[in-house]
Amino acid sequence: MPLTGRTLLLPGAARAIGRAIARRFADRGARLVLPVYDWPEAVDEMAGEFRDKRYNCLIVHADLRKEEDAAMLAEKISAEYGSLDYLVNNIERGGMPVVHGGYHLPANRGQWDLEFNTSLKAKWLLFSHCYPLMAGRSGSAVVNLSSIAASTGRSGATAALFSDGYSAANRGVRTLTETWARQAAPHTRVNELVLGLVRGRHGEGTRGWACLAENEQEAIVESIPLQRTGLPEEVAEAVYFLAVEAAYITGASLLLDGGLHLGPNRVPPIPPGVVADD
Repeated sequence: MPLTGRTLLLPGAARAIGRAIARRFADRGARLVLPVYDWPEAVDEMAGEFRDKRYNCLIVHADLRKEEDAAMLAEKISAEYGSLDYLVNNIERGGMPVVHGGYHLPANRGQWDLEFNTSLKAKWLLFSHCYPLMAGRSGSAVVNLSSIAASTGRSGATAALFSDGYSAANRGVRTLTETWARQAAPHTRVNELVLGLVRGRHGEGTRGWACLAENEQEAIVESIPLQRTGLPEEVAEAVYFLAVEAAYITGASLLLDGGLHLGPNRVPPIPPGVVADD
């Protein structure tokens, strides 16, 4: 489906998952609004790639944890394009226990607030200020990205990767998704994509994954029924589906975790039973 004339707001495009989502939409003609804040080297690389590909994109420096920056971003979108079609709430921050240790450490002062303000509050601020640009636009959609940590917490094979605050903040995304789906209907759909371990996001290519011992990495993969972590491109495909193609889905929560939520238990063969012996 061509998206010419449609506008996507996407934080986090400098990182692996956001980059894949941006490519997916821009390759189909969508205009990109990309708020950036940290990771300056990744931002420069992203800007260079998108410039070479001649993507139509507006890069805006903004701290989306601050209401004034979220309001400023909405004003820029209104001035530049007049409206908004898609918001992909790809913004989060979570300390991995295997990297950061516990919250009580001096280096982690403020970490809990950072995780909540980025993973939950920033999503709320973006929707609150940008939804008026979407209201009444047929086919518009919001996709909230969250984590399976909302269900697993700091337990099981992935315990070293999910902090308590990050897990709790992601639990709250479900409530926002359902509330916004009711609020935005019938013109704007709102859904949630719950991610497991993805390369570049808790999986391979992250500092936390590299800190794990080989046997710990193997134990995590073995706990995933599909026996691997996900790819950023697979996330981009699911986001595109929810935003563009899923015309009769709203208020839903889609798991993209390779079955991690099911745990490592396998289904054994049915026992022979004893009925024949009676």
